[in-house]
Amino acid sequence: EHTSARHLMQVLQEDEFARNEIAPKEGIKRSSFSEATNTRGLEQFMYVFQALQIQAKGILPDRHPELGDLVGIDGSLIDATLSMYWADYRKNSKKAKVHVGFDLNRGIPRKIFLSEGNGGERPFVTKILSEGETGVLDRGYQCHKRFDKWQQDGKAFICRIKAGTKKDIIKSNPVSGGSIVFYDALVLLGTSETSMTEKAVRLVGYEVNGVKYWIATNRHDLSGEQIAQAYKLRWNIENFFAWWKRHLKVYHLIARNEQGVMVQMLA
Repeated sequence: EHTSARHLMQVLQEDEFARNEIAPKEGIKRSSFSEATNTRGLEQFMYVFQALQIQAKGILPDRHPELGDLVGIDGSLIDATLSMYWADYRKNSKKAKVHVGFDLNRGIPRKIFLSEGNGGERPFVTKILSEGETGVLDRGYQCHKRFDKWQQDGKAFICRIKAGTKKDIIKSNPVSGGSIVFYDALVLLGTSETSMTEKAVRLVGYEVNGVKYWIATNRHDLSGEQIAQAYKLRWNIENFFAWWKRHLKVYHLIARNEQGVMVQMLA
């Protein structure tokens, strides 16, 4: 509802309900509000957020129990001001980036991190995924060395890869006739000269509406069709980002440093 910290402070002073029920009895000055938002409260907000998502996970129905715990992982840019020197993006442009782990089974965000706009997204996969969860990722997360590292660390993933990626087949799996799945094999990805995976991954190819998808995964317990279904669910995190920005007005920043922006994200 508020377009800036200045607007929020004005409402806390002028609106009768806000003045009597929300603002401190002695009132609050803009400098005090800014100092509090930018230096305090993050640990408490994070504790509340984590407790709420755990509670929600226990209440909301698991819509896809047969697929296991699926976590969509993606990043989204947030417009920043030029005074936010930490939010590097490009010359004469500042943006922050929020990295979210989204529970695809229940439709809620589970973990949130913040970085500068040009920060890499792949390192956050390890921070977001917990034991027993499967990260569902778009092509921007394709990295053969990280595929090896995730397998070494016991992290499960379902990641779309570029169609032109070189693949050496180790073992082909049977594919049912009439299925959207046209390819299922254990492969090594990449070229030996540059970035071939050391550990084999399962590669599933399927086609929907004339578009071919290539999915690398270390989930061998699911059918090819289930792998396709799991990747399709990734779109829910895109819907979440759209809803979050449109309805929670995330662009109306009330803070300028990393701590204050993260407090607002959690709020």
